[in-house]
Amino acid sequence: MAFKDILHNLPEVTPPVEKKLSFGVKAKWTIAILVTFFVLATIPLYGITEGGLNLFKEFEVILGASFGSIITLGIGPIVMASIILQLLVGSKIIDIDTSTEEGKKFFQGIQKLMVLFFIVFEASVYVLMRGIEAAPGFTGIVIAQLCVGGLAILFMDEISSKWGFGSGVSLFIAAGVSKSLFTALFQFIGKEGTIEWVGRIPVLISSIIQGNTMGAMLAGVAIIITGLIFLAIIWLQGLKVEIPLSYDRLRGYGIKWPLAFFYTSVIPVILVSALAANIQLFGSLIHGKLGWTFLGTFSEGVAQSGFSKWISAVNVVTPLITNSFQNEMILQVLGHVLFYMIFSTIFALFWVKTSGMDAQSQAKNIMNSGLTIPGFRKDERILESVLNRYIMPLTIMGGAMIGLVASLSNVLGAVVGGTSILLVVMIMYQFYQNIAQQHAVDMHPAMKKFIK
Repeated sequence: MAFKDILHNLPEVTPPVEKKLSFGVKAKWTIAILVTFFVLATIPLYGITEGGLNLFKEFEVILGASFGSIITLGIGPIVMASIILQLLVGSKIIDIDTSTEEGKKFFQGIQKLMVLFFIVFEASVYVLMRGIEAAPGFTGIVIAQLCVGGLAILFMDEISSKWGFGSGVSLFIAAGVSKSLFTALFQFIGKEGTIEWVGRIPVLISSIIQGNTMGAMLAGVAIIITGLIFLAIIWLQGLKVEIPLSYDRLRGYGIKWPLAFFYTSVIPVILVSALAANIQLFGSLIHGKLGWTFLGTFSEGVAQSGFSKWISAVNVVTPLITNSFQNEMILQVLGHVLFYMIFSTIFALFWVKTSGMDAQSQAKNIMNSGLTIPGFRKDERILESVLNRYIMPLTIMGGAMIGLVASLSNVLGAVVGGTSILLVVMIMYQFYQNIAQQHAVDMHPAMKKFIK
């Protein structure tokens, strides 16, 4: 009882009184959260040296972070807590019935408590193991700043979930990816503030003008691959199975209940990407402290051996163009692809079980809506068995496919990580669906025209 009291008394964002918030209110809160996120990303940590910050730059997008700023932790603590709790609940080590309101509150309370633990834990690990090097005498101050930033991300995520258009975790990732994609394509200012052709499009144009065939080919291929990945993901996102349903009280009137091929949406690949990023991060930190671990050895943040090397992505397109391809890269590609496919499938299954997307929960929702499958007796158990024919296969196939697409995209040399492209396309599509379905009536006419 005392433990439940602690969970019920954890700080939280007050939910809105209204059952349904208007489009305008949600838009204001979402924009406010986005602006706050970008502002926090510009606030540097006080009392640190440059240290090895550049080693972690590639993880910023996946973790929704800005290394060296007050939000260095990003969504890392939230995702790690979610992964571990789902594993514990899915394996029945912790028995929580998430189908009940009390069970859901208990699950969310434990998750928040674990997030708070990981905020302190990750902040301490980053600083004490010198991933972020504090100046002499500033260790405690830097850890405190990281904890404040972690708490800010936690409550911004909660505000976004309750007052905005959806998950703050997804919002922060989409914001980070969009920024990275734009700068990777169009940036023309170097690190010293001078005019410098850095983005792929300026590099392509300048290479063509200068007659640099190799430079033009590398930039052009990267742009083409990025475009093809976008189109492929958009096409896969539209695949779905539609189950015909009819209202038992309104004869002749029915609807189709859509089950997307990516049934669990972008969640599995977020969890896998964050898991891979955390393995790399902790592996490099531990290597810096101990010299070697089973996670591998690292040089300038890049895994050179061990488990981390065989699950990390390696660009195979550039070596093929420059004739520097090595046979070892094939094994790295296989390890990376298998890691993403296996864990994406596992996380998809756990997510379905813990988020109310399983056949039993969906059958209950359909029955409560007064809908039935034509030609079948009105019975929740029958409806559940019919849904099971689709939901579990879609969960497994969709989880494996999203892992395959993400991992293959990672090794094909897109202008940003393939996982990042997958994430931004699916997150933006999710936001689009959310807005179009829930706010088609009350949004501004200009916005309504754009959405439709």
